[in-house]
Amino acid sequence: MNEEGRGPSAEPLLALIREHQGTIRAALDDEQYALLLSRLRALAGAPPADDRAVRRELQGVRLALRPLPFDHPVRIALEGVRLVAAPPGPTTVTEALALVDLLAAPEPAPAQTPEPAPAQTPEPAPSATPDPAPDPAPVQTPAPAPDPALDPVPTPAPGGSGTPTPAPSADPLLREPALTVAEATARCGGKPPPELIRLPDPPNGYRYPEFQFPAGGGTPHEVVLVVNRLLLADIDPRGAASWWLGGNTWLGGTPASLLGRLPDHELVGAAATLVEGE
Repeated sequence: MNEEGRGPSAEPLLALIREHQGTIRAALDDEQYALLLSRLRALAGAPPADDRAVRRELQGVRLALRPLPFDHPVRIALEGVRLVAAPPGPTTVTEALALVDLLAAPEPAPAQTPEPAPAQTPEPAPSATPDPAPDPAPVQTPAPAPDPALDPVPTPAPGGSGTPTPAPSADPLLREPALTVAEATARCGGKPPPELIRLPDPPNGYRYPEFQFPAGGGTPHEVVLVVNRLLLADIDPRGAASWWLGGNTWLGGTPASLLGRLPDHELVGAAATLVEGE
């Protein structure tokens, strides 16, 4: 407990990033890694005396690390210890600046080992004996024609279509009911707002989890847009979807299932508590 009495300093998160920088770089793609650097730069540029600003930028760093595998040490720490909810220590901003310099440094090029020159084999002296005649080319026997009766017959999709049914996704978030981009656009009366959770579902395109819309039709729930802004759904849609679709001890159920059953301010309060740590 530090002098403010609100839990441990947030600096262990930055120490973990420094310690595991190599595996973090290997686990994130270029876009995700660039986002992490951007969030660290924002933290390094925050006024050290502005506690709220530093805590907000720490939340951005935390969310940028959410794509790490669940068994990665930094990801485990994010789930087990609410580092972002802790107040910043005296060196949080300067440590973030040092991390940016460290993580943004180009990787050294591997040393080039010169290839050995090929050994020079002396050419044999010409022989007076003529070379033997080459063997006759083998006779090519044509392959037997395939028997159509032995070819596998594709199984048609239900309903009589010849298109096979795509296999269900192994991702639990993508198994939840969702709208296509066209359906979400129609429900919103135009381009869906960026606050809506939009999950990539290759090769089928993007999916908008259905709970964000009223069951009987219409535009998105306003409280969903408010909560998604708090959860930075435009940056971390999977993290936001996991909050809505996961169990919540404080609320007593899955937030998505409580839409319309709990007052909107309770859902907003639960999300704000997660983000601000208050």
